[in-house]
Amino acid sequence: MTEPRVHREIERKLDVPARFRLPSLSGAGNGIGEVHRQPTLRLTAAYYDTADLRLARHRITLRRRTGGGDDGWHLKLPHADEATRDEVQLPLRTRDAPPVELTTLVLGITRGAPLLAVATLRTERRPSLVFDEHGRALAELTDDRVSVSIDGTAKSHFRELEVEAADGRTADDLQPVIAALVAAGAVESGFASKAVRALGPRAVEPPDVAAARSVHPREPAADALQALITRHVSSFIASDLGVRRGLPDAVHQMRVSARRLRSALKVFAPLMSAEWADALREELAWVAGELGASRDREVLETRLLAGLATMDDKSARSAEAVVRRELGAHEQQATSQVDTAMCSARYLALLDALVEAARTPQFSPAAAAPAAEALPPLMRATWKRLAREVRALHKHGHDDAWHSARIRAKHARYAADALAPVFGKPARKLAGQLARVTELLGTHQDAAIAADTARTLAAAKGVGGRAGYALGQLHDAQRAEVQRVRGQFVKVWPKVANPRWRRWLRAGATP
Repeated sequence: MTEPRVHREIERKLDVPARFRLPSLSGAGNGIGEVHRQPTLRLTAAYYDTADLRLARHRITLRRRTGGGDDGWHLKLPHADEATRDEVQLPLRTRDAPPVELTTLVLGITRGAPLLAVATLRTERRPSLVFDEHGRALAELTDDRVSVSIDGTAKSHFRELEVEAADGRTADDLQPVIAALVAAGAVESGFASKAVRALGPRAVEPPDVAAARSVHPREPAADALQALITRHVSSFIASDLGVRRGLPDAVHQMRVSARRLRSALKVFAPLMSAEWADALREELAWVAGELGASRDREVLETRLLAGLATMDDKSARSAEAVVRRELGAHEQQATSQVDTAMCSARYLALLDALVEAARTPQFSPAAAAPAAEALPPLMRATWKRLAREVRALHKHGHDDAWHSARIRAKHARYAADALAPVFGKPARKLAGQLARVTELLGTHQDAAIAADTARTLAAAKGVGGRAGYALGQLHDAQRAEVQRVRGQFVKVWPKVANPRWRRWLRAGATP
């Protein structure tokens, strides 16, 4: 398969009437220098989407364009900054079907629904290159006259201006050009793509999982839990695109979303349909496991190499080579495992189930009670389970007991986080205290696994004496870290367990 090319574009759009006259931009004392008109282009773009426009509703466009200098398949993806989008490009092929390299990237949005040609846009483009007063490229200004056809029938015409930043320029650099165009009568039109304009109101409807609303404590617990589920499902689906693109930390974010949702389904289980919640938790556990190998290997390798970097000798360098070789050998396998899982029918079925869970979750009759009455008792029960686990810990006890306490602490922290949108500051404060615990116990778990791995690598066949010695030292250092964290935990826990953080959970207490 051809490797896609990724281009980050920063652009602003403006509406203009059919008879609008472009102003002279140069020489106005606003930092703009020369403007060079370019030959007129005639572009044809076929836009692809699902029948219910899932891509457009997620601010994503997929098109096949001909007639310009960048003929090819273009997949435009949203960015945190609305003026910025990433454009993934592939050259044209003989067939008209969108290439699998691009359709796979948006599979988490389409969920396997067929991609159809939903609109064809024919554009007469009159481009100009805009330079600053020092002769440096500033932007490309295009004056586009667009005709829209749907199912072969002409539907509409419009005209718009696009101002795209030159390489190395920012959105702020475009402001003098925008100001000059607005002064001439152009109107900024937001960031909707041509395809969205062509497809009409349906293309700007909310995505399949709409934004979660805020819920008052006196509203039903079911409403609060639906908002919670919606937030985590939205986060999970948003992470999907990052994982497929190989973006940093995307796997971690997806695992966190899955973990938080699983935790919510467990902690608040008495308010939900047991069969429904259990089935969803099982599938979330499966996908978290598929994602885990890649992420866990990355975290482990980073910790081991950081530990060896503190040993400035030849033995440490030999050990580094062993770590990179042994853990790197599993990297490709772990990545392939993630790719296979996320293209599987099982995963697509899970996405469908998550969307449905956000839209129409299944609750028990108890969820009809006000959130202020139904939710705090479940938080108290979660706290009590954590407290029992902590009481059973010993400073020199087995790692498994500390790991079990870590899992309980995560459930408690996630539950407090889940209640924060409903109960506000008291819940956020409790969550903050519990974060101290989960962070400590997370460090404990990472150090314990690193110590075990260092010992295993030191004893592996073919590992020389120098490397084995350094890995043995690394094992001892990580076990020392385990004991240090346990000592710190003993000091921190009484502060976290102070009853004042949980007074708002008393029966009848007003948040």
